[in-house]
Amino acid sequence: MDIQIQKSSIDNILKEIEITGSKSESNRLLLLQALYPEISIDNLSNSDDSVLMQKALESKDSAIDIHHAGTAMRFLTAYFSIQDNREVVITGSSRMKERPIKILVDALKGLGADIGYLENEGFPPLKIKGKKLSNNKVTLKANVSSQYISALLLIASRLNNGMELVLEGKITSVPYIKMTLSLLDELGIQTEFKDNTIKVKSKDAKLQLQRFTVESDWSSASYFYSVVALSAIGTQIKLRSYKSNSLQGDSVLSAIYKQFGVETTFENNSITLHKSSIINSQSRIELDLSNAPDIAQTISVTAFGLGLECNLIGLHTLKIKETDRLVALKTELEKLGAQVAITDKALQLKPATHIKGDISIATYNDHRMAMAFAPLGLKTSIIIENADVVSKSYPQFWEDFKAIGFIIK
Repeated sequence: MDIQIQKSSIDNILKEIEITGSKSESNRLLLLQALYPEISIDNLSNSDDSVLMQKALESKDSAIDIHHAGTAMRFLTAYFSIQDNREVVITGSSRMKERPIKILVDALKGLGADIGYLENEGFPPLKIKGKKLSNNKVTLKANVSSQYISALLLIASRLNNGMELVLEGKITSVPYIKMTLSLLDELGIQTEFKDNTIKVKSKDAKLQLQRFTVESDWSSASYFYSVVALSAIGTQIKLRSYKSNSLQGDSVLSAIYKQFGVETTFENNSITLHKSSIINSQSRIELDLSNAPDIAQTISVTAFGLGLECNLIGLHTLKIKETDRLVALKTELEKLGAQVAITDKALQLKPATHIKGDISIATYNDHRMAMAFAPLGLKTSIIIENADVVSKSYPQFWEDFKAIGFIIK
């Protein structure tokens, strides 16, 4: 399904939006719930990824298809590795079969796991023969995807001797690692993160009954930050349910978007975004997004819409997402008139003097491409191809955009 966003205006209108639970928190908690059934979860994400994760964990089938859900592929690979006497084939979409998983598989094999590749070496689909893992020490390069690291940490307490994970080099995506460890700590599982070594102690005993309420998703909030940034002074949007001491790395949005003239107020488990100032067109946005790469697309589009130069670094993980997001950003922004230069870990944007209209934006089966470009409807009419791809993380996205005043056909 393609949609057209006609040039819209939401200036000076206060709207309230309830955003579903964080996909990152939900998927971690779902895996922990499978390991410790006494956990209960409120405000669970309704994203495709979390729905697929939940179904896979509840399934008794010998074949599991997780489609485009990269987090589920990584977390479930670790989970099924420790399911004693259970054999599972885990596969996904054609794009999933192009996304590397060798680093995680090698780490699990080092712990004693029995995992084989069914097609191409280093890539899904995988054949996993679950067993009790005998080893407890593993080493990874510190700049790998945090999902590999979290996948290992989430199963660590169910290993006989826990786990000692050594990270070599400079650690990236630290907030996502800390999110995982914080959830373990809340469950009463002992963890230690010192220098480049993470230790998780074994816990066989049942936990006390734990009820978790998942915070709403900060990545999803990014699109509303972009909307407010691209609007007139005085525009406000209120989002629920959020907290100032968030575990989510993307909560850095509240600091980053000050550079775009957006102030964030925290009150009663909600945030109010307020366009408070106009940014000088000579300003240049320079950010290291190593710890929050998922908001790179939104920030790039915001800068383009405001006519600002933008230099982003720390983007090395974007090449192995749903698509090569750096190439995709360059291609689609240049259609609109931008000048974009990319490396394997950085993006440099020079804005256009004029934003082209009625341009069709390809989404590459990537939910974040669709949502990141949508706020440009405040500047020009655009077409978003395959718009229903947003269901991967934010199924009601288009309804919420209509609710704040966007004209969508």
